[in-house]
Amino acid sequence: MRSGGMNYNDYNVYNEERNVMKTSRSMVLSMRLPKESGERLKRMAHRHGWTPSDASARLIEEGLRRAEFAFIDFRDSAAGRQAYIQGSTLAVWEVAMLLRSYRGNAVAVAAHLRWPEAKVRAAEHYAQVFSEEIEDALRENDAADLKTLKRMLPQATMIRHSAKS
Repeated sequence: MRSGGMNYNDYNVYNEERNVMKTSRSMVLSMRLPKESGERLKRMAHRHGWTPSDASARLIEEGLRRAEFAFIDFRDSAAGRQAYIQGSTLAVWEVAMLLRSYRGNAVAVAAHLRWPEAKVRAAEHYAQVFSEEIEDALRENDAADLKTLKRMLPQATMIRHSAKS
């Protein structure tokens, strides 16, 4: 999922003291894995079209983000790996979209979703720190039309509401 900005696969580093993201040069680290873990890593890398090195870097980045942000998890989706809110089917960008439609009112979004406010705030905090990643996803969503959706979801149809007299 990429439309010009950066996403978590670009090895971004969050500087908490300055509250900014910056692109970091990569760093080579050597590590030992149990043979079974190494084989699983290779299978995952192959499934995604990544190198084992890329797969391990992505998994480490995801693990660091999970540790740094409450209620965040990562899952495969039709659009690639994305940050999701734990215990839900919503990606962080979808919660960010709701926050926009409710003009940033996290309490109202929490009520709408019937979630604890903390989960909405977690999505909000993640979206603030990784704003380019979330903006990319929102732009992708905005660009999707019915024709595009039908390619992914053949059963998709347009629902038209008629006013009752």
